[in-house]
Amino acid sequence: MNEPNESPREDAAMRHIAELEARVARLEARVNLAATEPDAAPASPIELTAVAGRTEDELEFEVGQNWFAKVGIAVLTLGAIFMMSLPYASLPAAVPSLIGGALAIGLFALARMWRQSFELVSGHLRGVAMALFYFATLRLYFFGTRHVLATDTFIGRAALVAVVALNLVLAYRRKSPWLVGLALVLGHVTAVAVGAGSFLLPAVVVLAALAVAGALKNNWPGLALAGIPLGYATYFAWAGNDPFLGRPFQFVAGPSVAPGFVLVVAVILAAGPLLRRDHRVEDGLTNTSALLNCALGYGVFFLHTLARHGTIFAPAHLAASLVFLGLAVAFWVRERSHVSTFLYAMTGYMALSMAIIKATAAPDVFVWLSLQSVIVVTTAIWFRSRFIVVANFLIYLGIVLGYIVVAEKESGISVGFGIVALVSARILNWQKERLELKTGLMRNAYLLSAFVVFPYALYHLVPSRHVALAWVGLAVGYYVMNFIVRNQKYRWMGHATLLLTTFYLVTLGTRQFEPVFRVLSFLVLGTVLLIVSLVFTRLRKRQRATVVAPSPPA
Repeated sequence: MNEPNESPREDAAMRHIAELEARVARLEARVNLAATEPDAAPASPIELTAVAGRTEDELEFEVGQNWFAKVGIAVLTLGAIFMMSLPYASLPAAVPSLIGGALAIGLFALARMWRQSFELVSGHLRGVAMALFYFATLRLYFFGTRHVLATDTFIGRAALVAVVALNLVLAYRRKSPWLVGLALVLGHVTAVAVGAGSFLLPAVVVLAALAVAGALKNNWPGLALAGIPLGYATYFAWAGNDPFLGRPFQFVAGPSVAPGFVLVVAVILAAGPLLRRDHRVEDGLTNTSALLNCALGYGVFFLHTLARHGTIFAPAHLAASLVFLGLAVAFWVRERSHVSTFLYAMTGYMALSMAIIKATAAPDVFVWLSLQSVIVVTTAIWFRSRFIVVANFLIYLGIVLGYIVVAEKESGISVGFGIVALVSARILNWQKERLELKTGLMRNAYLLSAFVVFPYALYHLVPSRHVALAWVGLAVGYYVMNFIVRNQKYRWMGHATLLLTTFYLVTLGTRQFEPVFRVLSFLVLGTVLLIVSLVFTRLRKRQRATVVAPSPPA
């Protein structure tokens, strides 16, 4: 009689247990997947408490395991370096270096022992061992009261190079970009420590090539990026008389080919982003590399040539212009880059401007600079770069304003500025589809410049009584241009010039001109205005006749 009554109870207990198991499973799923499933149902307070406790534990482990390991190893490294830098006058000169070398070997062995059980600490220890091993070698040359080796001897330099080479080999074997970067930093420190141009200049080139080669072979783009400030900072330290060695800062003359090494380094460092694997995407790292390479590379080149290489300044910057423009062409041909091409091209144009300024005296220098503007517009069309067009127009305005400020007397150069503006506008109009300049803003800007520059030039070139006649002739020239190229903008320039002439005659001509020239100016201006009015009246009649004319029968 009891069995029929116990069966429902057992079934209810089983269902209750199943519900509890399902509820536990849901809790576990929510705790594990809450961070990865944004659409999941809101967790209960118990679940949130579990997640918070787990997050807190993970943060504590991150701080205790990783951060403390890094900080502790850095502190121990600094302590060891400070210890080895003490003079130790009572000990033989080589003893501190031997102790440091033994400590480095011990750290290498410890890193090898812990490579499985303490992989994170092992990697840090290996970097510390590399730094200590190098500093122990450097201790033979500096910091003590007596020195075992000297950096101006072959043996002394060979020892430093051997240590740097050994560190590089160890770093590459570990396939670690951080260890390779550390080895390259120590290589640049070696170049600065030696200080001689015959050693440093080739070393900077070799180290730049190693950075780029490592970046390309192992897909470490950050390594090539780090090589840019390292290389140029090393060259600048040498060019500044090695102030890190206690010398006063001043630019050294050095060999005349020294700035050429900067250009070689610039080409090598540009090869890293240029030859990267995925060159179809112009990412932020590539753009940053181009910006740093142009700014630091040409900046160091400019300062050193300006300070100590004045006799070769113009040809040196002409060579720099060819190098940077060549890099711009390479980036455009290989990947149709916009940002890198713009940066390298503008740096090349800047170098060309510096060469022109150095080689040509004022005010003729403004003629060559304005002609350069036409070259820049032409190359900008090939690069399809609106950025270069805009930047070039701003530079053109700077040239015009600079000439107005510097020139004591107008010699006709302003006429050249106007011609350059018209030619640039025609080139942009000719290739407007290639540049995608749909609005014509830059073309209008150049035409507006010509509209201002030509009257300014004529005002200063011709006698005051002939200014109105010259401006009327300019307006007629604009109308002729409109007839030749069929562009309405030239008509408007002619209209505006005639209005400007009218204003000039009314305000100044009536009081300053002689009677004969006053009458002649008014007659010529009035005649031209009437002729223009008659022409437009006739054109309007033709347009209306064309509109109302019946269409021919089908």
